[in-house]
Amino acid sequence: MKLYRFLTGPDDAAFCRRVSAALNQGWALQGDPSLTYDPVKATVICGQAIVKEVPDVEWSDEIKLSDW
Repeated sequence: MKLYRFLTGPDDAAFCRRVSAALNQGWALQGDPSLTYDPVKATVICGQAIVKEVPDVEWSDEIKLSDW
C-alpha cells in the first residue's frame, strides 16, 4: 500500500527538519513543494507531499501516518 502525507508549516528550518526526517524514514517527495503567504501572521507557509510504499498493510482510518 502507498501512504500519502502532506506536510505544512512556516518556511523555516523546523519545516526543513521535518521533511528531512521523513525522507530519512523512507518517505519520498511527491511533486513540487508549494508556498503561500499568510497575511495575518505575515509568514510564508510551505507544503510538501510525501509518499511511502509499505508492504502487507491494509488501509484503516486508525493508521497514524506519522508512525511510519
